[in-house]
Amino acid sequence: MRELTKAEEQVMLILWELKEAIVKEVIDKMDPPKPAYNTVSTVIRVLENKGFVNHKAIGNTHIYFPTISEEQYKHFAFDKVMNNYFENSYESLVSFLVKEKKLDISQLDEIIAIAEQLKNKK
Repeated sequence: MRELTKAEEQVMLILWELKEAIVKEVIDKMDPPKPAYNTVSTVIRVLENKGFVNHKAIGNTHIYFPTISEEQYKHFAFDKVMNNYFENSYESLVSFLVKEKKLDISQLDEIIAIAEQLKNKK
């Protein structure tokens, strides 16, 4: 799997939400200023070439749908962040969250409880 560009990610978020759509429906879900039809169509074709999207043809219309789930991409993106920025250390990640995002004690307790639940399931 490859990392998505900002434009590709924007289109994928819409396709994951809609499940399937024509180019116009994707554009309709975008915030203003809306990109040109040809721009969105090109991004979708790039996503298709990368294996993130496929289409079904009905007459002259192409209906696009994701072939990679949002969950699959989340795992890929999270693993990349963990590897590149936290050296695969959950301690480093939690330390960053506590220091930089100013987690309060109740939020930290929730993280610890989740970690303990996951540890007990193994």
